[in-house]
Amino acid sequence: MHHWCWSKDPGPTYKAGRLSRHFFCDMKECLSIFVDESGDFGTYCSQAPYYIVTMLFHDQSSNVLPQIQKLNEEIQRFGYEKDFVIHTAPLIRREEMFFNVSPNQRRALLTKLFYFVLKSDIQYHTFVFEKRQFEDSFKLEGRIAKEMSLFIRANLSFFQSFRNVILYYDNGQYELNRILNNVLTTELSQYEARKVFPKDYKLFQAADLICTLQLLSLKAERGELSHSDLLIFHSVKDLKKQFLKPIKRKLFNQ
Repeated sequence: MHHWCWSKDPGPTYKAGRLSRHFFCDMKECLSIFVDESGDFGTYCSQAPYYIVTMLFHDQSSNVLPQIQKLNEEIQRFGYEKDFVIHTAPLIRREEMFFNVSPNQRRALLTKLFYFVLKSDIQYHTFVFEKRQFEDSFKLEGRIAKEMSLFIRANLSFFQSFRNVILYYDNGQYELNRILNNVLTTELSQYEARKVFPKDYKLFQAADLICTLQLLSLKAERGELSHSDLLIFHSVKDLKKQFLKPIKRKLFNQ
């Protein structure tokens, strides 16, 4: 007997038909993997020494709609539309749509997204690569693919417990898109790949936040937090206590 449930992924509604993109699936049969990255495949430079990839996992039988709805309401209280994208890197650097937003409001927005992550039934795993260890981008690509494959193999029973796996990525980097699809094709019996638009998926924004926190953790360890970072997080102590330590509760644990 099938137990039907809604995917808790708040995609855009279809204009035709009665169903939204909250596609349904058998309970415990659909795993969403949201992927985001920090860094690029260019040559090493001291201003961008890392390449970071986050995989965020959501069992679609677990309802996160209440958390999504609450986050939407809180975003609207700040005067934004509910599909406003909390993109953490430009938020911290006061770029793009955040240029005229005060540090306190930017921190408040980031904090709302952070607590959405903490209260949602999700897990994540982050891959970190120091670019200066690789002679060229091809070596970096090879290491990323190897580490992802090893992670999936080490947790194969988890992935095999789902009848369907859906990869969500915005195709922002051709190299990473190729790596993801090659790895999943090799390691899983089947999966689907869907291009994501950040405004449609709060869980994708959550993956972006986790990437940013991982980068901040590396910078804090090396005493490299910028003035912009400290305007939002105040101090290394506050960053660790209020953000870096709590987010570890969401680390992947099969």
